[in-house]
Amino acid sequence: MTATTAPPPRLPRIERGLAMCLAETEYARCADLLTRLDPQQWSAPTANTGWTVRDTAGHMLGMAQMMASLPQLLGQLSTSMRQARQAKAPVSIDFLTALQVRRNAGLTTAELIRRWREVSPRALRGRRRLPGLLLRRTLPEAQLVGGHLERWTVGYLTDIVLTRDPFMHRLDICAAIGLDPQPTAEHDGLLVDDVVREWAERHGHPYTLELTGPAGGVWGTGGERITLDALDFCRRVSGRGEATGLLATGLLATGLLATAVPF
Repeated sequence: MTATTAPPPRLPRIERGLAMCLAETEYARCADLLTRLDPQQWSAPTANTGWTVRDTAGHMLGMAQMMASLPQLLGQLSTSMRQARQAKAPVSIDFLTALQVRRNAGLTTAELIRRWREVSPRALRGRRRLPGLLLRRTLPEAQLVGGHLERWTVGYLTDIVLTRDPFMHRLDICAAIGLDPQPTAEHDGLLVDDVVREWAERHGHPYTLELTGPAGGVWGTGGERITLDALDFCRRVSGRGEATGLLATGLLATGLLATAVPF
């Protein structure tokens, strides 16, 4: 029998200085979006099962609170990991996000927006201050991606996933209320490029991907040709359902767009 070697923990692709600039911009865009919401829009259902716009914003705030304070970080992680062990769940992320929604459920929307504006700069500082030695360490818990457990470095979580998370939830909120997320090449385009490159590495097959819109571009040569909107692509590989036209192109048979990328 041939021994199977586990892949190394996943590292960030984006240089750290740029990663923190993208995080800062994403936090600001989320603040702007939350400020623009009308009272009735907070109760709209989102693509996140069981979550309204209000619930989604509560989770976003909770994640920022976690990175803004060491007591919050340790408290949230220990509570969610304990709950996962008690439930015999393979990972604790669902318990963590549910905890964040519950803890912020009592805030008014005005209080939530105010706290987001107060906490997100502190979360950014917390992420920026993490030393390189810690960033290269492997997270103590494996992560579930596309039905498979894998290992991440701390840097992959803090520099990549913690920016993709509010980015995707900003798209979720915009989709829920029919609002244009107004993507730009300078910000959203860089996030999409990183997602595409990771997606291609994960599936390992030839492809030609043409993504439309301001955040789009063309990647790959040969193989299956895929064309769709850049933000729809991100939503699809995040597990949020099919983008327009997939059945007509036969892409479900190839399986390339079923390759999951964490957000």
